[in-house]
Amino acid sequence: MSVNLTGIPTGTGTGGDSLTTDLNTQFQAADMVWIATSAALVWIMVPGIGLLYSGLSRKKHALSLLWASIMTVSVVSFQWFWWGYSLVFSHNTRGNGFIGTLQFFGFKDVLGAPSSVSSVPDILFAFFQGMFAMVTGILMVGGACERARLFPMMVFLFLWITIVYCPIACWTWNAEGWLATLGALDYAGGGPVHICSGHGALIYALILGKRNDPIAKSGTPKYKPHSVTSVVLGTVFLWFGWFGFNGGSAGNSTIRAWYSCVSTNLAASCAGLTWMFIDYFRFGRKWTTVGLCSGAIAGLVGITPAAGFVPIWASVIIGIVTGAGCNFAVDLKNLLRIDDGLDVYALHGVGGAIGSVLTGIFAADYVNATAGNEMAPIEGGWINHHWKQVGYQLAAICSVIAWTCVVTSILLLVMDRIPFLRLRLRPEEEEMGTDGAQIGEFTYAEEEMYIPEPIRSHNTANVPQPTAIDDHIGENNTDSTDLTGHPTEKVVV
Repeated sequence: MSVNLTGIPTGTGTGGDSLTTDLNTQFQAADMVWIATSAALVWIMVPGIGLLYSGLSRKKHALSLLWASIMTVSVVSFQWFWWGYSLVFSHNTRGNGFIGTLQFFGFKDVLGAPSSVSSVPDILFAFFQGMFAMVTGILMVGGACERARLFPMMVFLFLWITIVYCPIACWTWNAEGWLATLGALDYAGGGPVHICSGHGALIYALILGKRNDPIAKSGTPKYKPHSVTSVVLGTVFLWFGWFGFNGGSAGNSTIRAWYSCVSTNLAASCAGLTWMFIDYFRFGRKWTTVGLCSGAIAGLVGITPAAGFVPIWASVIIGIVTGAGCNFAVDLKNLLRIDDGLDVYALHGVGGAIGSVLTGIFAADYVNATAGNEMAPIEGGWINHHWKQVGYQLAAICSVIAWTCVVTSILLLVMDRIPFLRLRLRPEEEEMGTDGAQIGEFTYAEEEMYIPEPIRSHNTANVPQPTAIDDHIGENNTDSTDLTGHPTEKVVV
């Protein structure tokens, strides 16, 4: 059967009739291969965050955080197909660049026309950007660490991505978005991904309240990570995936993509060393693995809005400043008295804001120009004597924080007043652990786990006595220390 593809791509709608038109002729094959590869790399970050969160938690809650990562992939994938992509990247917007239309509702006409990034088709760009929505979602649900009911979490995630993330992403990345039109620079998600998720997690943690702590009656509860190995594995997945996160955000396979990969790696390395050295002098003169991993993630967050705009030497400064800033920002949860047990706000909310401001200082027109003919020109930042740029960056930061905090608060407070959407576990469920109370499965074989059952006989001679479910730190039948190194008293239930 002969194929006669003599049609001309239309550039609109589906891009043309695929039975008579070769839609691929509009695009460079190398660009499409790189963006598709990058999307797969970003997907790996979602279970990576699950591993990281699981390792940082107590083991009776560890499986629920792995569950949350796969749940987020599923819920956000459906939301992105249903209307998420259309609300962010429709080819026209409403409200002067506030939100997209439902042009692509249910992926209608998402096929071969050029996307908002004209170097790739809509179907590929939708695949790539859907991964960013997933990463934002799993970061945000980290604010619910160890005390949220899971069904309301699913409902909240779907609604939050729709009415919080989608508008902010449209403002920033849609060509008609009001922040893009204003001139704010955000290469790969300092605002939509990190500032948004960090402040969303902070509000989630605030409204849920502190975890029940039988020892620390006041202040913020502190628990040792139950598995540093999982923390390291999660960090490895994140660092690896971030090359797609930042490298793919170039939208093509030009020098700019590889330049941003180098900046990404260097910033993460410098931030990891910075955090570890600060912790060495602040806490017991130990070269902590968790500190090294936390610093690397802080550096990855800080370079995200900047990677395709700033010189490589600036990534060293960004890594050091972000690593130090996020390290000290961890103490803010004690000042605010908000139990953000996974430090999502300190790493992502604060780190994203620092990176965004530094983008306004170090953005260079010649770095952006390494995209060649596929370049969208910029005026640069302070090093190009474009002094207004930091003002644009601050406007973007403030607008993202305000929208995220106000809308997230309203959404959670309304949901919590609907009986079947009550947000928090009951005290006895929280004591048992999210895994036992909500999932019925466990990360590890819990041979000594005692789950109460009805006593069916008045003869108590043969009734098994309860054993420890979990102590204050998350290890069965052992005493341990909190994060400050002070001994804690074992709590037996």
